Amino acid sequence: QVRLVESGGGLVQAGGSLRLSCAASGGVVFKINAMGWYRQAPGKQRELVAGITSGGSTNYADSVKGRFTISTDNANTHTVYLQMNSLKPEDTAVYYCNARVVGFLEYDSWGQGTQVTVSS
Repeated sequence: QVRLVESGGGLVQAGGSLRLSCAASGGVVFKINAMGWYRQAPGKQRELVAGITSGGSTNYADSVKGRFTISTDNANTHTVYLQMNSLKPEDTAVYYCNARVVGFLEYDSWGQGTQVTVSS
């Protein structure tokens, strides 16, 4: 199976910025149809933050529109980034990378998660 490795989380003050990265490797990959970032705060359900399709279409949670930007590496569409600006304490969560992989089967692959903490 494809393995997703995230990096870039950490502690930042409110109003600051962080950039998350997620690289997919291994497994049999004919295509990655979409990649995205989800987050889960303590006591809350995991929610979609941002997604991007192989065609470049993006979608965002209302709470992050205008502040977060999802993108892929043009030279390697198996790498996805999440630029997070104007961070708020309510953005504090574990952020997970997701990929919709088409190999011999189609399945979802998940990263291990990276902690983002925004202090007020």
